[in-house]
Amino acid sequence: MNLPITDILDQILASVPLLRPELALICGFIICILVSLFFGKRWKAAPFLICLATLTITFYLLTVPLSFSTTGFSGMWLVDRLGTLARMLIVFSSFIIALFFQERHKRNNGDIYSILLAATLGMNVLACTTNWLMAFIGIETISIASYILVGYFSSTKTQSEAAMKYALFGSVCAAVMLYGLSLIYGLTGDLDFQSPQHLQGLMAAPQAITTLALLFVFVGIGFKLSFVPFHVWSPDVYQGAPTAVTAFLSTVPKIAAIILFTRLYQAWSSTDFYFSDLTNWFIIIVAISTMLLGNLAALRQTDIKRMMAYSSIAHTGFLMMAVFAYQDSFNYLLFYIIAYVIMNLATFIFIDHVEQRTGSTTLADYSGLGKKMPVLFTSFTLVGISLIGLPPTIGFMGKLLVFSSVFDLYQETGDIGPLILLIVGALTSVISLFFYFRIPLYAFLRDNKKSYPQNSVSPTLTTIAVIFSFLIILLGLFPSILLQAL
Repeated sequence: MNLPITDILDQILASVPLLRPELALICGFIICILVSLFFGKRWKAAPFLICLATLTITFYLLTVPLSFSTTGFSGMWLVDRLGTLARMLIVFSSFIIALFFQERHKRNNGDIYSILLAATLGMNVLACTTNWLMAFIGIETISIASYILVGYFSSTKTQSEAAMKYALFGSVCAAVMLYGLSLIYGLTGDLDFQSPQHLQGLMAAPQAITTLALLFVFVGIGFKLSFVPFHVWSPDVYQGAPTAVTAFLSTVPKIAAIILFTRLYQAWSSTDFYFSDLTNWFIIIVAISTMLLGNLAALRQTDIKRMMAYSSIAHTGFLMMAVFAYQDSFNYLLFYIIAYVIMNLATFIFIDHVEQRTGSTTLADYSGLGKKMPVLFTSFTLVGISLIGLPPTIGFMGKLLVFSSVFDLYQETGDIGPLILLIVGALTSVISLFFYFRIPLYAFLRDNKKSYPQNSVSPTLTTIAVIFSFLIILLGLFPSILLQAL
């Protein structure tokens, strides 16, 4: 039923307060561009400070308690506790990335902070919508910002090639996803994937066309999550991009994408029709193949950034397992996402520190550095132990909670899928031990006669990473601190 234009305007105006954090990001984005354009030469730190102030204000606005879930803009915007906590984590991660950019790329980087704010806005959109059009806009906002970030600091042929590969592959995935969305809209006449009309349209449509449309849509989500077979861009881009950009790509966009995928899975898996089973088996098969390929390929890598690219792919499989385990409570899912963010950011900060000192990211050049940088590599080893999932770390608790939830699901249903997922998850955790432990093996147990120039490295980021390492142990020993907060 068509509403009068006055009712539509009233509804829009009533929904505006729900967008306060996003409006702060938009204002910061515009101010950052103007300051960079007109005052960038005289006050080079201005864009950075405005970016930090904007992210701080956004985080504060997100802390305003909401005791209820509500929607706005005709159901396109969903505000609930899951989305709010996810946005807080996104803003916090973007804050750390902004510090990363400032420490490592102090020259000619004024525009980079407006791009980071735009990417944060796109990720917030993904975390707070059940509308396919809004989701596509959010994905494209993140993607375009990511293309620019990868190419912004390109100074070598390898970095330019990484940016080109990323943009081309992302454009193809976006086109395929948009075609899938057009098919879904044609079948359902509705873009809200949680609405009864949308589900009824999928139920009434021919199975072959529905299956094709859903697979096309998963292409776009798969590109942001980099699960198999849409992972092929990750190793080259992660290795070729500056480490600060790699830290961003491997961590922050995945938070938003996994929340969108969680909402989609919750809506579709609760039905009794065939696409519910299709979604279940899709996530099981993709999670298994992603964990296996990521961990097995990481065993053969000699470059630490390329190894972490495959590690990130493998952890995407675990994130999908966490989505599969997510039923009515999101605590375990968010616990694992927070663990992943802390571990990943700390890892790339340590990698960047060593790269600044040695000028290399190959594992062979890590030989003997444990004696020269004992605090860094001790903390690095703790992060690696957490990435494997060994006690007493937050990574262990995260995987334990997810595995327990999947096993409970297997006992309830008796399906073979959750059991296979559980076995492969445990097996790949053992496989990951062999490549993560190569870092302390080279650092502490091998000698290196090379002499490296004593380049000055700012201690700010390294201090943050060491604090993250402490949190990894603290929250591993006392996970109830975080679970109660969630």
